Amino acid sequence: QVELVESGGGSVQAGGSLRLSCAPSGRPLYGFSKAWFRRAPGNEREFVAGIRRNGAGTLYADSVKGRFTISRDNAKDTVYLQTNSLKPEDTAVYYCNARAPWGSAYWGRGTQVTVSS
Repeated sequence: QVELVESGGGSVQAGGSLRLSCAPSGRPLYGFSKAWFRRAPGNEREFVAGIRRNGAGTLYADSVKGRFTISRDNAKDTVYLQTNSLKPEDTAVYYCNARAPWGSAYWGRGTQVTVSS
């Protein structure tokens, strides 16, 4: 059984930074593309950032472009989300996603990010 485990969330003031991490437990997911999603209170889960299997391609939601950076360390089978210049509207539970080329996907349980003004 594979489970994605996120870490690095917390409470910061506006303008602050957090680095989120996600790694699988159970078995490695080396060949999977990885992504971060988030769900704010009262909202649906939304895409934040994604990165291809080899790390060569990345994609960001317009709301986080220029502030967030997704990266991966395949040797550690870990994906990161560096969040800078955080805003109160970034407050949400952040979820890690891993998707195989054949369509299988896994989700983490989420890590809370709270940004105060």
